[in-house]
Amino acid sequence: MSGNREDGERAGAEGPFLEIACDESGSDGENLTGGNTDVFAHASMSLSVATAAAVVREIRDRIRSPAEEYKANHLLREKHRAVLEWLLAPDGPIHGRARVHLMEKSFFVVDRVVGLLLGDPGEAVALFRGGRRAFGEDGWRAFLEAANQLLRVRNNGEPGAPVEVFYGTVDTLRRDLPDTDATAILERLAATRPRAVSYRSAFLDGPPLIPVLNPLLPAIVRTAALWSGDGRPVRLVHDRQNMLTPDRIAWIEETARQAGIGLAGVRLVVAREDARVQVADFLAGIARKIASDELNGRGDPALTALLRPYVDPASVWGDARSRALLAAPAELGPDLPCRRPAVKRSRAR
Repeated sequence: MSGNREDGERAGAEGPFLEIACDESGSDGENLTGGNTDVFAHASMSLSVATAAAVVREIRDRIRSPAEEYKANHLLREKHRAVLEWLLAPDGPIHGRARVHLMEKSFFVVDRVVGLLLGDPGEAVALFRGGRRAFGEDGWRAFLEAANQLLRVRNNGEPGAPVEVFYGTVDTLRRDLPDTDATAILERLAATRPRAVSYRSAFLDGPPLIPVLNPLLPAIVRTAALWSGDGRPVRLVHDRQNMLTPDRIAWIEETARQAGIGLAGVRLVVAREDARVQVADFLAGIARKIASDELNGRGDPALTALLRPYVDPASVWGDARSRALLAAPAELGPDLPCRRPAVKRSRAR
């Protein structure tokens, strides 16, 4: 028996909990500036097994593809537009029972590098929104790639190479560009080399348990916070991922506990064996594509409007124009992306 309202409640040590099914789309590991996607999406929903199975059957009946396993791309095909709209519609099967946490990957990199080196979240927003204009497309791309390489655990070159490349890029941009708010932040970054050296040197003892650039782990913590906000604990049922080792699940649970989030646990399943996770997979893939299109100026206004009620207002999103379109105006709150949970420097075992 699941913990969903429609299936009844399962009592644990702390009382009944709600079971939430989750899946993601757009994971490229730590390669956030050169991967296949520019958006990461983590979808979650409160559906009973029976309801989710009925949704999957309805989608199959409407699309009638011979594919053994359906994915989001089936619904995203233009010829199946009506099916996609039915799934997301206000009177559709998941409306009011699903959410999606979005991450704009390039902003996530800036957020993380500024957080690590300066410890000033507000500066990440200012640098991200002013950087492309101040540095130009080539300079901005060089900065993003250097920041990504500095933070990622795996490095195919010399251990100190990412530090040299990052600060070389910062120095070049500082030297060649006029004074702006963005270059002022570069001046502050230029003085942080000891922190970067210390960060990279720590990898000599082995990879960290929680990679700074991995978006999945903080997204899961945020998902637990979204669904437990009314005080009722939740248990997350998640598609199996190599990243979700027992030690990392323990970190998720401890981070949630320290933040006062009612997370009763994380259970891993095979997506094709749990219809709820299959539907979460559909939503994650759909949301990633719609959000990416909007980010790149080719959004479909009708689809964006259908997605909007599902989007977590605390999504990690730096682009102001697309953010205003993707998040419901009443939920936007302060014009700042959400802050991440603190990352411990515990080691992988």
